[in-house]
Amino acid sequence: MTARDARPHDSARAIAVRGVPTGGSGGVRRDLGSVVALMLLPLPVLAAAAALLPAAFAGGGGTRRWFGGRSESQRADAQAAKDAAAAAFYELDTAQRDLRISIETITAVDSSPGARRIVEDFAALGRRIDEVSHAYITAVDAHDLDRDDLEASVAAQARTQLTRAKDELVRVKGDLDRFERGLGPLLDKAETQLARLAPAVERARQALIAASAALDSVRSSGLRANDLAARLAALGPELTKLNEGAGRHGVQETLQRADRVLRDAEAVRTDAERLPERAAEIDKRLVSLRTRAQALTTRSAQVEPVLSELRRRFTAACWQDLQPVPEQAALTVRQAEEKLREAGKAREEQRWPDATALLSTVRALLNSTDEAVSAAGDRLRRLNAVAKDPQQEIERTRFAIRDAQRLAMAGRTTPDPRHARPLDDSVARLERAVAGLEGRHPDYWHFLTETEGVRRTVAHVVEQIREERGTHHG
Repeated sequence: MTARDARPHDSARAIAVRGVPTGGSGGVRRDLGSVVALMLLPLPVLAAAAALLPAAFAGGGGTRRWFGGRSESQRADAQAAKDAAAAAFYELDTAQRDLRISIETITAVDSSPGARRIVEDFAALGRRIDEVSHAYITAVDAHDLDRDDLEASVAAQARTQLTRAKDELVRVKGDLDRFERGLGPLLDKAETQLARLAPAVERARQALIAASAALDSVRSSGLRANDLAARLAALGPELTKLNEGAGRHGVQETLQRADRVLRDAEAVRTDAERLPERAAEIDKRLVSLRTRAQALTTRSAQVEPVLSELRRRFTAACWQDLQPVPEQAALTVRQAEEKLREAGKAREEQRWPDATALLSTVRALLNSTDEAVSAAGDRLRRLNAVAKDPQQEIERTRFAIRDAQRLAMAGRTTPDPRHARPLDDSVARLERAVAGLEGRHPDYWHFLTETEGVRRTVAHVVEQIREERGTHHG
């Protein structure tokens, strides 16, 4: 409560603020009656009566016995002190009201300990303002400066008390101003967030409207989009809280809610706008995967002849890991076809997420089948090539080792043991693999896996050397 709020029924305090002389309502009515009476007089009489007007208004109501000299001078000084105190009181009261708005702005946004301290400090200032305001009001009430018999000593005393009250009001006003200047950063931050509030809420509302319109458009085309409708309906309670405003839910929470509603509504709108395209894409994938499943069924039947040739021409170690491929391929193709039927049903029922997930499963099953079926044919091709001419594979691997050895020696007189050791081991491993080709029935698959392993090791050493030198140069 401000100092002004504390004095609603005190006429002397109201007069002190407005600076209106006291005289009583009866006196005012008498003055107005005198004016009206003069206006009704004949002109000659009016001219004669005009000389009486100053006396009629001299003391507010009736006449006043004027005491000249020092008494009137003291009265004038006291009245000036009263006017100055009234002005100081009004300025302090106005500043306190304005500052309260700033405090409310900050607390609406900020609930930090710093903001709570500001509220406490402002309350303490309010108590000081009440004290000096009470002293000022007491001084005003204690002295009637319009009394006809006002003594000079009383007027001097009134001037002293009113001046002291004015000085206290000015001093507290200075403290209030300094306190207000210290609020600058917090107030700027709060006002910035409040400035964001209305646009953020409006953007969220517009996003919801756009999402609803997009959903209506999709449904008019015959697509149900039930999942999107459910997502949009879930935003209804959030919109209600946005409409209730920051006064109920707080600025920070309202801003966060507006951002969340905006993001979710835009996601619904985007998904709704893409739904016709998504439906067409699912239809296309259904056709494509059915065709691929049929092709894999045909290819799976060709694995058995490949295995027969592998068994006839090469040792068991070259093909025994491929034995389960025909049965596994047939099984996974059947699983894929079953999932395709489920995906087709989900598409008919417009269960878009289910259809998409099922199609992904079908694709994974067909990919694994494709790899297994291809592995049998690739194995036969590679074994045929190495059986005909193993030297090409040997030279390819030796070249990789020599290239890595040159890199390891670049700029050095001796290689780093961390690089030399795995390269030396690779040379020995290649020699053992080549020696394994001797004999009547060589294990060509073991030879191929060994040369591949050597090249992987060499590639790792090369990568390590380049990384170390790149770091050193950097």
